Amino acid sequence: MSPLRELAHAKINLYLHVTGRRDDGYHLLDSLAVFAGAADELRLDCGNGRGGHVRLRIEGTFAPGLLDDSADNLIVRAGALLRAHVGADVAARLPDVEIVLGKELPVASGIGGGSADAAAALRLLLKAWDLSVDRADLMVLATRLGADVPVCLDQLPARMEGIGEELTPAPGLPPCGMMLVNCGQSVSTPQVFRTRAPGFTPRADLPARWNTLADMVRDLSAQTNDLQDAACAICPEITAVLDSLRAAPGCRLARMSGSGATCFALFDSPEAARAAEPAVRQGKWWVWAGDLYRTGMRLDARADSLSA
Repeated sequence: MSPLRELAHAKINLYLHVTGRRDDGYHLLDSLAVFAGAADELRLDCGNGRGGHVRLRIEGTFAPGLLDDSADNLIVRAGALLRAHVGADVAARLPDVEIVLGKELPVASGIGGGSADAAAALRLLLKAWDLSVDRADLMVLATRLGADVPVCLDQLPARMEGIGEELTPAPGLPPCGMMLVNCGQSVSTPQVFRTRAPGFTPRADLPARWNTLADMVRDLSAQTNDLQDAACAICPEITAVLDSLRAAPGCRLARMSGSGATCFALFDSPEAARAAEPAVRQGKWWVWAGDLYRTGMRLDARADSLSA
């Protein structure tokens, strides 16, 4: 059998409001997430053994420093959670698998790379193990892996609320292009939250759809990323990235994604984004330009392919 493949697309927060904090310390968020064409790739092969064990091998541009088969890796944890969910009797009959992760997205960079990888692993394992898991249960498993994993399951534009697990459809999006830039420095999400200014931002008021990019930029400009100032204080090079993006020809909006350090810029088209690359690219910066990823699919809409 040929290896099963899944792409784990970069998740971009077009805005991110911290709206409150739960008693357990988790912050409540309101964010609009979209997915870029940039992606990691996961390939899965089934082995001869049984028990549903997941072996992981990592290769690619950003593989150095990442440990294969680490129990802390979200892909390995995704397999362990799914195996525990179906129970020991079912797990004993599942084939062992090897997943090869082609790591092409920067690590710890605010674009959900690890979360997207975990979500892609769940999609692969559901197919490889021929499992049918109720969507509500799957979302619980995803949330246990991380706040960004639920939205990465379907890879569809969505509004994220709660701690990330409350998902509703995004407004209709106009055609546009996007550029992503990472300065090569990792930023600690807990440190960013500790550093951010106190206080909370109200939930954004969004339309049902945006007919033009100008309309979307106007409304997004009225929102913020509440973590951006803190991340810039920790990693001043993020400010340099944002300045470079804002100066790029054709840039309509530039902002940091998530807790950083990756920043994005919106352009009129993918071609305009790619044409602006030379004006931004410098030194060790990672730069990608192209289109949004627009063909994600709800897992429960693929039920026939996920269960026998």
